[in-house]
Amino acid sequence: MFEPLRKLFRTQAEKRALPRVPTGERYYVLGDIHGRLDLFDALIDAIEKDDDAGAPALTTVVLLGDLVDRGPDSAGVIRRAQEWQRQRTVRILAGNHEEMFLQSFDDIEVLRHFLKHGGRETILSFGIGRKEFNALALEELQQRLPQIVPQEARAFLEAFEELIVVGDYAFAHAGINPALPIDEQKRNDLLWIRERFLRHKEPLEKVVVHGHTIFDAVEDCRNRIGIDTGAFRSGILTALVLEEDRRRTIQSVDEDGSISIRNEG
Repeated sequence: MFEPLRKLFRTQAEKRALPRVPTGERYYVLGDIHGRLDLFDALIDAIEKDDDAGAPALTTVVLLGDLVDRGPDSAGVIRRAQEWQRQRTVRILAGNHEEMFLQSFDDIEVLRHFLKHGGRETILSFGIGRKEFNALALEELQQRLPQIVPQEARAFLEAFEELIVVGDYAFAHAGINPALPIDEQKRNDLLWIRERFLRHKEPLEKVVVHGHTIFDAVEDCRNRIGIDTGAFRSGILTALVLEEDRRRTIQSVDEDGSISIRNEG
C-alpha cells in the first residue's frame, strides 16, 4: 500500500524539480551557425511557424554565438541576424570566433590565428575577390580589413552579450567555470572554456545551455545541455525550445543539398 504512494510522491517531487523557464515565456536557443546562412534561413522559417502555431507566449530567441567562420556566408548570417532582431526579440551571445574576428583588426597574431580557423571564409564573404585576397600579405590584409568589413557589422558583433540567465537556465557560448558563482563568471571562460566545464558532473547553480563543443546529437547531461551539432560540418543546425519545464528541438538538416526540418520531443 505504501510503496505506490512513495512512488507517486517521488514522481511528483521529480516533476517539480525539473528546470523551468518563467510561465508564459518561450525560448528558442540556437547553436553555432558558423556561416551556414542556408540552414539559418530554414531554421528561422521553422521557428516562426512553430511560434505562430503555439499558445500565446512572450517569445525570445537566443543565438549562442559563433555566427561567423568556417561556413561560406558569415556576412549573410550577420545581416540575417540583424534583420531578425529588428522583427522580434533576438538576444545574441558572443562566441570565441566573434572575439577572434574583432581582435584581428588590431592584433596581427590574432589575425594569423583567425585565418587558420575559418577567418578566410569569413573575410571572403564580405565581397573581396579570392584573387585579390590571395595576393595580400598578412599586414596588407589587416590594413584593408576596415574597408572590407563594414563598421556596422563590427558594431553589431561588439554588442553581443556574454551570459543570459532565465529561470533555472543559463545560456553561455562555451560554458561556465564550475568553481565560480554565475554572477562572477569571466568573459574568457564564457567564450573559451572546454574541458573543466565538460568534465564537471556535479549539479551547477543553473542548467547551462551552451555551444562551442560539437556533438553528434544534443548532449543533455542534466547540469548542462550542449546544442552545437556542427552545422558547418554535419549540415545540422539545432534550436532547443524551452517552455515551462518542457524541452524539445527543431533542426534544419542539409541532406545532399536539400534542407528539411526535423522536430523532436
